[in-house]
Amino acid sequence: MTKYSEFEFRTQPWFDQSWFDQANFQGFSQFIPMKTIVIHCIDPRASEIPKAVADHFGDEVYPGENILDEAGNRVGHTQTLFAVSNAGGRALAALQSVATMDYLFKVQKVVVVHHSFCGATAFTPELLIGDFHEHHHADISTLFDHDSLAITDFEKSIRHDVEMLRASPAVPKNVKLYGFFYEINSGALTEVARDIPASAAALA
Repeated sequence: MTKYSEFEFRTQPWFDQSWFDQANFQGFSQFIPMKTIVIHCIDPRASEIPKAVADHFGDEVYPGENILDEAGNRVGHTQTLFAVSNAGGRALAALQSVATMDYLFKVQKVVVVHHSFCGATAFTPELLIGDFHEHHHADISTLFDHDSLAITDFEKSIRHDVEMLRASPAVPKNVKLYGFFYEINSGALTEVARDIPASAAALA
């Protein structure tokens, strides 16, 4: 036992690893009914994006509320939509989160949202890489997908991210993918791209 072991799920007497067996999956959905991941920018001006997406689909709960046991411990939540934020709201940086959340909850939808007046539209990948090298004397040119470093065309960046998600082995093939543009001043959310697997469409 380490210093904080008492706060780990795997050390709790009621925890059952069989919840994650693929043949009879329960996961953590019995505590938090998460089904959708929204990938968006860390820009605080775009913080309303998860709620806008939840309202668009109509069957999501966001922000939801905590579920408490008799002792007041937080044992669950009613939220069905999880937000993953990063610079520019790029899908590449969210792949690990998608894979992990699918293991824990079985993800049904992944939504990418890019927003108006995003800082990622202020530069090109080459400018970012060059300036970083000049100021920090470090070469980051091979660390990242250059098409994911900046946004030079909103429609192209959104379609690129949806296509990248579909091509990634970290995203299950049955997951529905959507790409939206969000205008931060009006709050308008516009669908730009979608990729619905035939198996998922048949169940709709």
